[in-house]
Amino acid sequence: MTLKKIAISHMLVLLWSGLVMHSALAQNAQTSKLNFKDYLIAVEAHSLELAAQRETIVAAEAGVGIAGIRPDPEFTYSASRETVSAIHPRPVSRGPSLSMTIETGGKRDARIKSALSNVALTEATVAGFRQQLYSDSALAFTEACRTRDVLARKENTLKALSEIVRVNEVRRQAGDVGGIELLQSRVERDQFQAEVTQSRAEAASARLTLSLTLGRRLEDVFGKVALECGFTPFERGDNIEALIPEALQVRDDVLIARATLTHARDNASLTRANRSVDPTVSLGVTSTRGYPGGFDQGGTAIDATSRSNVLALSISIPIPLSRLNRGDILQAESGVTQAMLGLNQAELKAESDVRTAHQRFMAARENVDHYRKDVLRNANRMLEGIRLSYRNGAASLLELLAAQRSADDAYLAYLQSEADMATATVQLQLAIGEQPSL
Repeated sequence: MTLKKIAISHMLVLLWSGLVMHSALAQNAQTSKLNFKDYLIAVEAHSLELAAQRETIVAAEAGVGIAGIRPDPEFTYSASRETVSAIHPRPVSRGPSLSMTIETGGKRDARIKSALSNVALTEATVAGFRQQLYSDSALAFTEACRTRDVLARKENTLKALSEIVRVNEVRRQAGDVGGIELLQSRVERDQFQAEVTQSRAEAASARLTLSLTLGRRLEDVFGKVALECGFTPFERGDNIEALIPEALQVRDDVLIARATLTHARDNASLTRANRSVDPTVSLGVTSTRGYPGGFDQGGTAIDATSRSNVLALSISIPIPLSRLNRGDILQAESGVTQAMLGLNQAELKAESDVRTAHQRFMAARENVDHYRKDVLRNANRMLEGIRLSYRNGAASLLELLAAQRSADDAYLAYLQSEADMATATVQLQLAIGEQPSL
């Protein structure tokens, strides 16, 4: 090996070491990082969609008070006068009365019970929406991490290609390489720049997506903070048989189905209670002042009637001919049957989802282990070997570029497998009704 080649090889080593050190310094410069747990807490606190869903609980709770309202009493005031031909006109009779409908059949209690079960159903529905929000947040966070790491990898590759161009420029001046090889290295660098630009846009877009589930701009809540993407797999993911009973107890769709069944039964009870007739009780007083009936021969007024007060109590009871039709009962019972079938379907789906999510989790975890133990190590060793051969003049530029592409493809596939494992972890946690953690 000539002194010139040794110098060039030493320069490449220094340049590559500089790149590695620069990358390490850049990572250490990130003193503040946002982890998924803190992000999820902020999502639950600031999400506009979740806040809108929570208002449905407020409305449902108000319905309990509405259900407990009794029928309003009714006040009636009447005035009447007898129209007869007489010397003196008949006085006006005035009578205030108060009437009130008496609810029977436990209607009020049935309404309150139905309203309370509606609150429970609404809370379960909001909890289900919150779980879906967790899923969307996890996917957004995972994608932001993946695109960021892809960008970092491609930026490092671009730097490596730029260093190859610089070295080839030096080697061209020394006469070790031809002009075609220098041009080819420049073309590869410039062409790869477009990929870096595209990756930068994808990373920025993925980071902006975090604000959608958050309900506020990410920078307004956390500032310009880097993401902490050290994902860990689900620790209890091996025992699938222990996870299924847990899922049947706490999964949001199962809880919604159970709350739906309870509410349907309460509505059926309310329908039966509403079929009972409600009597109306009225209490009133009619007051009529006295009036003279005429005059005697001496001109003295003759009393016809004296002042009178009449107390009246009446009860009216509807004749329940409409109750002969049992359509409302059949509709309510049909709703209960549908809710029971929905619960059975939800439990069946819960078990299927857990098993499916578990299979995906196991496969994703195996793929990540395979990449970490074999693929990445072999790809890096191959790349380092080709780089050493290229520095020593034993490998061509095409071989180096092919090795770089192969190593990049392997690393990008590894990043995708990590993202798949994070997604599978979240889906498994959600499948058993847990709040996701990464």
